[in-house]
Amino acid sequence: MSDSYPFIPLEFDEHDSDSMLAAAQSFYQHVSQRRTVREFSDRPVPREIIDNALLAAGTAPSGANMQPWHFVVVSNPAVKKEIRVAAEVEELEFYTHRASQEWLDALAPLGTDEHKPFLETAPYLIVIFLKKFSFDEAGKRFKNYYTAESVGIATGILITALHTAGLVTLTHTPSPMKFLNKILDRPSTERPYLILVAGYPEDGATVPDISKLPLEDIASYI
Repeated sequence: MSDSYPFIPLEFDEHDSDSMLAAAQSFYQHVSQRRTVREFSDRPVPREIIDNALLAAGTAPSGANMQPWHFVVVSNPAVKKEIRVAAEVEELEFYTHRASQEWLDALAPLGTDEHKPFLETAPYLIVIFLKKFSFDEAGKRFKNYYTAESVGIATGILITALHTAGLVTLTHTPSPMKFLNKILDRPSTERPYLILVAGYPEDGATVPDISKLPLEDIASYI
């Protein structure tokens, strides 16, 4: 780890207000079409698309620029099956014992249950790990800061990048997820954050008819 960074001029192209508004509206219209999908096709996706989405995720801001994330991209059918089997064990426990009735009632309109076939069907599972510590070339350990915030931002960028590329995604968070460290051979200093399922939607895929809160309910100006 470097003790200090050199500073360079910021590359910033300023645009007029009309162009900025048009860009903001265009982005909103595009990202508002993103939907969480549970019915995936097994159609292959070129790895280069995933590579570039991950590079985009890696541009996320992070505490002290520690970049406390690691992405394991799983396409091996045997490994995907192993993840599905382990995840469904935890999900069955969740739906039958761990979840409160209030939580189950909230999930009921979505029709979800312990069965997760998309973990095998989709061409890619991107397992996101939160790194509690980083290590320099000599093996010295450094604590990472604001890890949940940093990894959350990177994950949001990754989801948006995949949507922009023309793919659909699903965030999956079986709890607990320590089985992912074992299956994917990740160190105990990394915590599984979520599984991002990525690929094409299955022909005829459907999604719930839901809406997002309006601006006045999610933001305020003072």
